Amino acid sequence: MITNRRDFLKTLGWVATAAGAPRLWAATGPFPAAPNLHRSPLVSAMVSGGTITKDGKLLPAVSAAHRLHYGARKKILLILHASVPADWDSVEQRMRPLFEADGYAVESLHRWKGREALKKIEDAEAFFVGGGETFLLLRTLYETGQLGVLRERVLAGAVFNGSSAGCNIAGTVIGATNDFPVVDVPSRAALGLFPCVFNPHHPKVGEPEYAARANKIRGYRRVNPGETVLGIGNGAVARLHAGKVTVEAGPIFIYDDAGSRELPVGEVPELTKLLASA
Repeated sequence: MITNRRDFLKTLGWVATAAGAPRLWAATGPFPAAPNLHRSPLVSAMVSGGTITKDGKLLPAVSAAHRLHYGARKKILLILHASVPADWDSVEQRMRPLFEADGYAVESLHRWKGREALKKIEDAEAFFVGGGETFLLLRTLYETGQLGVLRERVLAGAVFNGSSAGCNIAGTVIGATNDFPVVDVPSRAALGLFPCVFNPHHPKVGEPEYAARANKIRGYRRVNPGETVLGIGNGAVARLHAGKVTVEAGPIFIYDDAGSRELPVGEVPELTKLLASA
């Protein structure tokens, strides 16, 4: 029987470990034990804030970023866990022509289960993780054992690309997401490729929602002062490659100890420095 708060928190840590999650629960409270950032000189990861299409086609800036990012890799494994299982087939059918128009062949991970699915991740040369429900995506990756395998594959050089919910999991933790926690997760720790947390669908300056979103993120940072937040607008793209973080298309906003500001296209030295100093 659990008789006190200390034992209760320890038990939560054991449960998370048994579920394959990093042990983030300290004996004295729910505080991260260590930063969840995984570095490798081979990491090539790209994220977009969402709404990457218009009139049934990829936005020109997104398509250009794909060509840069995927390079000669023409086979892409789709990870659609952010959608409910009943929608996986239709989402795959909707996304296939978007990629085929640019010369990519895609297949969805949901076609395989168990060990076969893990083998598909291990063998993949490139990924695209779609949008939807962030917490559903993260829980499914934990439950299937795919989160760690995906991370190791990207650390070894496979190319990662994620949009909206797929953008969220590229950060250290799920923190500044707009999504409701529609399901429980064993941990908020994500892939830990970028040295920040993400806020997708970030409004542009001057849009009615901009001030409220900026204030919300500033409030998040008051509770989590050690975290840098990157707000990624619709159609915007950020990339981590060769140890540098760059803005490929805006609008993208950074929130850190220096305040908040919109970033120009080009390198983001604040995030590159965090990678180098981690």
